[in-house]
Amino acid sequence: MSPLPTIRFADYEPKDLSGMTGRVVVLITPEGIMDQAGRSANRMTKGALARLVDSEGFKAAKTGTVISLAWPAGMVAEALDVLVMPRKVTPTEARQAGAKLIAGTSGKAMTVMAGSMPKAAELAMGMALRSYDFENHKTPKDNKTAAPTVITIAHKAAADMEALFAPLAAVAEGVHMTRDLINEPANVLTTREFARRIEEMSDIGLEVEILDEAALAELGMGALLCVGQGSDSPSKVAVMQWNGGSKGEAPLALVGKGVVFDTGGISLKPAAGMEDMTMDMGGAGVVTGTMKALALRKAKANVVGLVGLVENMPSGNATRPGDVVKSMKGDTIEVINTDAEGRLVLCDVLWYAQERFNPSGVIDLATLTGAVIIGLGHENAGVFSNDDALCNGFLKSAKAADEGAWRMPLGQGYDDQLKSRIADMMNVGGRPAGSITAAQFLKRFIKDDMPWIHLDIAGVASVKSATTYAPKGATGWGVMALDRLVRDKFEAQ
Repeated sequence: MSPLPTIRFADYEPKDLSGMTGRVVVLITPEGIMDQAGRSANRMTKGALARLVDSEGFKAAKTGTVISLAWPAGMVAEALDVLVMPRKVTPTEARQAGAKLIAGTSGKAMTVMAGSMPKAAELAMGMALRSYDFENHKTPKDNKTAAPTVITIAHKAAADMEALFAPLAAVAEGVHMTRDLINEPANVLTTREFARRIEEMSDIGLEVEILDEAALAELGMGALLCVGQGSDSPSKVAVMQWNGGSKGEAPLALVGKGVVFDTGGISLKPAAGMEDMTMDMGGAGVVTGTMKALALRKAKANVVGLVGLVENMPSGNATRPGDVVKSMKGDTIEVINTDAEGRLVLCDVLWYAQERFNPSGVIDLATLTGAVIIGLGHENAGVFSNDDALCNGFLKSAKAADEGAWRMPLGQGYDDQLKSRIADMMNVGGRPAGSITAAQFLKRFIKDDMPWIHLDIAGVASVKSATTYAPKGATGWGVMALDRLVRDKFEAQ
């Protein structure tokens, strides 16, 4: 896994400022009020910070703005960074400020003079998230692996802040794992390799089970198996159980689409941009990263994560448009478009999750449709649900985690678009409302009275430019929101 930066908490000693190396960060309020470290740095630099505070540029600075002074006089540090930070900030403001501090400084030692900042753990979380870089397949310069970033948070209550940061660090590790999985090329992250990485997580307390094609055929997962039958990579379903709650308590089920590469099958995609389809296992990546986060922080909840791992390839054995397959539920599906394969994977795993675990609720995640990107762009995931309480809880958690999510409608009129002449349903409903008809397809495999959310993350799983918390590429969207949901709604208090 791409390593997290080394983040440690130390006692707040402003008198040691002059001898600190690397980058040193001091906090100044938007009103220009300096704490003890700021005043010490101002004296050492012969009033440089006071002149900065009096400048027009500082007056326009907003919360989280970072102003850097290179090679400050009177200090051995290579840079003195001024972080504009009010005394009272929200967790989101603190995370965003931490992300701004670390962006572009990977590999540099940094000491943050946080003083008595109450949200210092959230600041560190933002730094941990934004410090990610996927360089697994780059040749190290001078044949040396770059050392991880070392960050010191100097705080008046260092031990307390360190304790608060520990569960956040676990979540950051889950986010990093999700990003690694989504960023991996398909010749590396095959279905076998994905399953192997999941099996390794038994070392952190997860109960892991891998179902092979023979087991899936015996269960009747004809919809899932039809997607991978054109590939040499075997289809699998991985089951991860975290039993941190009360014995016998029904778990929350997280279900992820894990198409490790999607050519579109016989309904072949255009060549332009097909290389991006290494991220079509994004839903499975988020479920896997979330399960890792829950296990690492020892969440007091029962959660099961299930991911369907397949590869969608064209071959003489591939499913054809017009074929009819039978799902585990028993419903038949006319495959109109083999590029609408994710829903065929999910429908069987969703049914299996409900049959085996009788969960308290089900949340599925998938890079399911291009249509959701047309509707919501890359700012929000599409949220579809049959249960207002669960949905509103998730939307609240996503907002608290600073992860964009927007609820979309469901309805019988959309469901009617899936009617088939020769089977129980078609796997597509035409171009109108494509993300909604995909959700309606999945809803057919949700039992009555089962609380359910479908998250279409096609627009947010991997992006073409850097975000607040991640560089270009995989974002890890969803791990923080799902972890927050578990903490707020499913974890024993």
